[in-house]
Parts: sequence; structure tokens; C-alpha cells
Amino acid sequence: MEGITHRIRVVLIDDEELIRAGLALVLATEPDIEVVGEAGDGTSGINTVISVRPDVVVMDVRMRGTDGITATRLLNSKDFEAEHGTAPPILILTTFGDDADVDSALRSGATGFLLKNSAPQILAAAIRALARGEGWVDSSVTKSLLRQYGTNPKREFTQARRRPPGQEELRDLTPREQEVLAAMARGLKNSQIAEELFLSETTVKSHVHRILMKLGLTDRSQAVAVAFRSGLMQPRSE
Repeated sequence: MEGITHRIRVVLIDDEELIRAGLALVLATEPDIEVVGEAGDGTSGINTVISVRPDVVVMDVRMRGTDGITATRLLNSKDFEAEHGTAPPILILTTFGDDADVDSALRSGATGFLLKNSAPQILAAAIRALARGEGWVDSSVTKSLLRQYGTNPKREFTQARRRPPGQEELRDLTPREQEVLAAMARGLKNSQIAEELFLSETTVKSHVHRILMKLGLTDRSQAVAVAFRSGLMQPRSE
């Protein structure tokens, strides 16, 4: 790539050395991405993050010793931030699309989810997205997340209008911003939200930006977590 001014520095955390080697080889072909550290479990991974200060962490979920969920939670803890500053965004890379793993990783502060059988270019794209401050959710993981919160093909998510949504987290959002957040949680893109709510796409982008600012979030995946956790989204049977 021409005009590269900063290579994205990545730490790989996986207990299988062969997997780490394969990921490193794949990312070595990307001119704007550099693997600056590796670790075989969550504890050594945290120490590596502290040592090299990467831009993005690629974290396996199921590892011997300290697993990826625990490590993600520790990296995003107030204690870690107080001592070492804000942790880099974490891309959860796993063989499984397990509902419990997805939910736990989301609640622990992960900002990206990708299956290990994804194409190499998808891995690179996900890393770039996280480095830009965005989220990344594999389509299979999205389906798992929706199952975890009680939807199926015959049910749909709708905004809970009969009671205040939960209640502290969303208190600063306007009704329109809550509508936009609900649409985001359903997986709609800005253009689709604009069409559904009869708004311009520019207006939707402004709403999304204000939602993230008001909630103190950095990306859409975190906003989706808040929407579910707060009770804004409720399953409704047909």
C-alpha cells in the first residue's frame, strides 16, 4: 500500500503455537500490519500487551491457563486502565460460534469477533477496522448473538416502549437516538436506518456519533451490547 505512515501493531494470543505461526505468516503479507508480540495464554498475553503496547490484540477464547474471556475482562478492567492506560481493542478469534462465548466476550469488552476459518483478507480487514476504532462482528457470530438474546426467524426485536429502558445507561439519549440505537442493535446499516426512520444518511451518522459520545463508547458493537443489556431491545412473538 502506498502512503503507509503507521503500521498496525498486533499481538497474537493463542495457546496453539501452530495457529499463532499461521496467523503471523498471514499477517506478514499485509504491508500495513506488523505482529509485534505473541503469547500462549491470557496471563502472558496481558504482560505482552503491557510490554509492547500494540494497536490491536487478536485473542483466542479457549486456552489453557487464563482463557481469552478472563484476559479480555482483565485488560478492560478499571485496575488495568489506572495502572497501564486504556487497553487496545481486542479481536476475539475462535473456532466456535458458541452463544455463551459470544455473550461473555461482549460483556468483557471485546470489540471484534471472528471465526478462525475466515479468509485471511477478512482477518486483516477486521484488524484494520479495530485499529480505526470501529467494531467487527462475523456474520455467524451475529446470528449467535441474536440467538443468545432470544430471537428466532419467527420473532423480531422491537423497542420496549412501555417502560423506560434500563434505565441509567440510556438516560441521556433522546427518543430518536434510542430508535437509532435499537435499529443498530438489529444489525441495520446507516443507509437502512435512514430508510426505515425517514431520515437522511447524514442525519443517521450524526445520531450514531452522538449515541457513542453520550454512552462513552468507541464503536457500534459496544452500543449493541448496551442496547441488549439495558433492556432497550425485547423479544416479541408474532
